[in-house]
Amino acid sequence: MEDSRKVVVFESGDEEYGISIEAILSIEKDEKVTPIPHLPSYMLGMINVRGELVPILDFEQILYHRSSEGFEQAKIIVLKTDDLSFAIRVKEAKEIVDIPGDRLKQMGLVAYGKTTYFTAIAQLDDRLITIIDPTILAQSLDGMKQIQSYMKEFKAKQMT
Repeated sequence: MEDSRKVVVFESGDEEYGISIEAILSIEKDEKVTPIPHLPSYMLGMINVRGELVPILDFEQILYHRSSEGFEQAKIIVLKTDDLSFAIRVKEAKEIVDIPGDRLKQMGLVAYGKTTYFTAIAQLDDRLITIIDPTILAQSLDGMKQIQSYMKEFKAKQMT
């Protein structure tokens, strides 16, 4: 395990989650989403982030099967993986925390197929922060492979 890990902590439901700052391109205000019909329920559509079209996922929908629509403090966290940039709408982006390596515990639930993107739990005083790997998240959601293929084709067409 590493010495320490810097993560952006955000809220979804009543829980705190963290994603390594290396995977984060930016944190944006909640903005207009262009809906696209027939997408999975967790996919809100597309947003324009500094001239790039990015698919946006509703993290509240992924975890709790309810919409994040209407949260006053909602933020959009733009993530990058080797295959795809995408965004998640979260209830609130809170802070950047430096988590010591000895505070990160591997999760027994990782074996459960629907939560493989939860890679560890950080135990900090009276807080538990579930750490998420955005690459595994993107690979584990139904429909994301097709969206990745579409985005690659879309970018290739823009280049020509």
